[in-house]
Amino acid sequence: MIEVSGVSKSYGKTLVVDGVTLALPKGGLTSIIGPNGAGKSTLMSMIARLLPMDAGTVIVDGLDVTKVSGDVLAKRLSILRQDNHLTARLTVTDLVTFGRYPYSKGRPTLQDREHVERAIDYLGLGDFRHRFLDELSGGQRQRAFVAMVLCQDTDYMLFDEPLNNLDISHSVAMMKLMRKSARELGKTVVVVLHDINFASCYSDHIVVMRDGRLFLQGSPTDIVRQEVLSEIYATEFRVHELDGNRIATFY
Repeated sequence: MIEVSGVSKSYGKTLVVDGVTLALPKGGLTSIIGPNGAGKSTLMSMIARLLPMDAGTVIVDGLDVTKVSGDVLAKRLSILRQDNHLTARLTVTDLVTFGRYPYSKGRPTLQDREHVERAIDYLGLGDFRHRFLDELSGGQRQRAFVAMVLCQDTDYMLFDEPLNNLDISHSVAMMKLMRKSARELGKTVVVVLHDINFASCYSDHIVVMRDGRLFLQGSPTDIVRQEVLSEIYATEFRVHELDGNRIATFY
């Protein structure tokens, strides 16, 4: 479990995350949603220790992320940020191998290479393993970054807006892959999303943030309701039942 207690972050006089306390359940896929500027990505970066907290604590399976060594945390929790662009010209295999760095320290063993091959195959990238990243489509490249995170073999995998720049087909494929990782591999997957319907259809748990605070959390059935969404986004919504999922439309 990831336990967030009283976490805050300011930039100058602007309070971006304001005393957030929540527990992210172990297992399954949790989506964090909310309007622009709600503090979603900032909160995720603090959970992963990419940003320092001004106040509060984050505990991952009993480990305080501000006190545990980087090597230990990197074997427990991994993250894919929005800005995952690289200037170096790398192949898919090169990129995915970075996921083994907490274990190999840049000298991958046979076991590390087996992890790399499994991650590449799991993400359906076998035909592209020797391709350079700049030779891939946006969807293929994004899958390669996900393979890198998967190859790190952590219990907790965090993804900050992984559907950015993906079309509908690739977005659906990406959500299916992340849910598959949670269910088949026993991972805990936490995803920052803008699309309410992707969160509704693929999540086991949804966290809603607004104005830097925790607004609400619960199952998709708890969250994807007309009155709740209308209050969160200040927009009139309708919610429909379709094949067992709740689908939101606005007008």
